[in-house]
Amino acid sequence: MIKTSSLFVAAFWCATALCAQQPAWQPAPGHETIELWPGGAPGAPASLPPEADMTTAKDNLIAGKPVMRLGNVLKPTLTVYAPKAHNSGAAVVVFPGGGYRILAIDLEGTEVCDWLNAQGITCLLLKYRVPDTGPYPKSSAALQDAQRAIGLAREHAAEWHIDPHRIGVLGFSAGGHLAAAVSTHFAERLYAPVDAADNLSCRPDFAVVIYPGYLALADQNFAPNAEIHPTSETPPTFVLQAEDDPVHVENAVVYFMALKNAKVPAELHVYAEGGHGYGLRRTALPVTGWPDLVDTWLRTIKVLPAATP
Repeated sequence: MIKTSSLFVAAFWCATALCAQQPAWQPAPGHETIELWPGGAPGAPASLPPEADMTTAKDNLIAGKPVMRLGNVLKPTLTVYAPKAHNSGAAVVVFPGGGYRILAIDLEGTEVCDWLNAQGITCLLLKYRVPDTGPYPKSSAALQDAQRAIGLAREHAAEWHIDPHRIGVLGFSAGGHLAAAVSTHFAERLYAPVDAADNLSCRPDFAVVIYPGYLALADQNFAPNAEIHPTSETPPTFVLQAEDDPVHVENAVVYFMALKNAKVPAELHVYAEGGHGYGLRRTALPVTGWPDLVDTWLRTIKVLPAATP
């Protein structure tokens, strides 16, 4: 007969092990989440420390609120946030930033989904692999995840009630670089096909690039990143950054000029102040009104219907 204390210890360790297997971040109930790579991500390390919130007491607050900094993501996922009221049929795959070290999963993820849903847009939040998974070609892992996510969005278009020809990307900081990378690297997958989703195009239909990094090389006098080379096939793109961004406003300006030279329809907004990493959190600075500009732009390029007078 097993003693009660032994049963308690066994139950405790079982519960502890179960908790250890749970990811550090999970979406609120009611949102479908799928694993990007059912058989395991290509080239993934055998193990990482457990997925965790890396936020510390020393990290800055944004608009008076903390940010969840999700790290050690080994198993990427795609979570569907569907509009609760009007559904326009458009969808956006969202890439949170974090320097390819962590993911600002709320500031540049779930909060973005709330805004997109309010515009009638389905948000597909990509929890891509970090750390040290970019910028491409230093690592191809995050770009593999982005390519795979767009293919999966098109495969599930009918199920998720989205138009497969109106699927865009929106990224912040490193995620902005990832949005530019998948906008210029879609002709060929960076991995062996997994299933039917990989036979579908991974070209975004439009891209929103917010305070990006890695698009202009500071150590080369802000020369364009040769690995991010727009062509006439690159989708229409919206770019925004503040002049005082410590990541350097040249990232936005140089990328916009590359788009212009490739004759890609593009829109650039540069603000005097704003810094970096504000997401959608409104402050007194005008740059934080950028979501209204994106809404207008999406109507201009006919992703959303024209505003009612």
